[in-house]
Amino acid sequence: MRMANASAALAALVCAGSASAATLIHAGRLIDGVADAPRERVTVVVEGDRIRSIEAGFVAPAAGDEVIDLSGATVMPGLMDMHVHLTSEHSRRSEIDNIKKSEADRAFDSVRFAERTLLAGFTTVRNLGDQFNVSIALRRAIADGNVKGPRIFTSGRSIGTRGGHADSTNSWGPFLYSDDPRLNTVCNGADGCREAVRKRYQDGADSIKITATGGVMSIAKSGTAPQFTDVELEAVISTAHDYGMKVAAHAHGTEGMKRAVRAGIDSIEHGTLMDDEIMRMMKENGTYLVPTISAGRWVAEKAQDPTYFHPLVRPKALELGPVIQQTFGKAWRAGVPIMFGTDCGVCEHGSNAKEFGYMTEAGMPIMAAIKSATIVPARYLGIADSLGSIEAGKVADIVAVPGDPRADVHVMERVSFVMKEGVVYKR
Repeated sequence: MRMANASAALAALVCAGSASAATLIHAGRLIDGVADAPRERVTVVVEGDRIRSIEAGFVAPAAGDEVIDLSGATVMPGLMDMHVHLTSEHSRRSEIDNIKKSEADRAFDSVRFAERTLLAGFTTVRNLGDQFNVSIALRRAIADGNVKGPRIFTSGRSIGTRGGHADSTNSWGPFLYSDDPRLNTVCNGADGCREAVRKRYQDGADSIKITATGGVMSIAKSGTAPQFTDVELEAVISTAHDYGMKVAAHAHGTEGMKRAVRAGIDSIEHGTLMDDEIMRMMKENGTYLVPTISAGRWVAEKAQDPTYFHPLVRPKALELGPVIQQTFGKAWRAGVPIMFGTDCGVCEHGSNAKEFGYMTEAGMPIMAAIKSATIVPARYLGIADSLGSIEAGKVADIVAVPGDPRADVHVMERVSFVMKEGVVYKR
């Protein structure tokens, strides 16, 4: 009996020691996502999936603790990209892939793109439009630990109008048309738009994406024309808000943006031809701009090759792609709320951090750009109590870059350490 009691006591001590073991991250520089300036030489103490504390200096480990030496790096919260498409990546084959790739093909592609995104330092993303609702299944697979990738908030399939930017059947021959509801991205009329939102809710989406204007990459002539009526927009947005979902509007043209903002849209994606009136309306309504400069730069570059895009796409890429960065700079100076977003899936997955360079080129200070990819989207998504900053009690989503991004913004593209929920994925 005494031996059994002794063994039990020893086991209890071992378990207690294991439970109290911590990971000590020695950060040469800490950008916590909230403060306007970094702290130097601090220790971030992680226990399990949570941040226990942030201590001044480099704390010595207790027995069983692990030390991660990032004394030569800048440590910051896991980054958030508020506009990605994890189920695809554009190439010369994209038009034929839209016909030939199955649900399973897209699923396997998404696993690769998700891991690439995570290793680039982005631990949370908002997926705005996919094929077959694959991003909803991917979200579950990542949450269950079956796949490596970022935490996903997803709209599932985009919602558009017949022939519009989200209509995946544009340019298809009649023999390719399908009644498969998994391919249906179109709504028409107020009742149809309400039903589309309810279907996304049934599918498991946690946000809604609409195409308020034409777009660059669709096989359709106009990239800027409005594509929803006021009544249709009100139906989408009010129904989504009833279900607790926010609505993002792809929008390049001014009239489509004005209609969306007046109807109560939560975010404008791209915002290419935004004018002063729209900026004023967005500030008054608290509407966010997600600029996606990366996609604009990418399509403008590819359009220099006359053979790369479909003949209907190339003129739009040449017209709209170069404008996004300039518009973003004006919006930032005007005080429009900004959230970081890239549209990766148009541009290459894993290249997300290039956006920081484009944002600072347009005049946004790097510390503000980092906040736009950390605490700002966390507040928008309603998760700031657990994510978006490095503070005691929050989830341990932590990344690091070599050097100081205030001196060289491009170090953001060389993420050297990634921890998500206390698990190290890159070091």
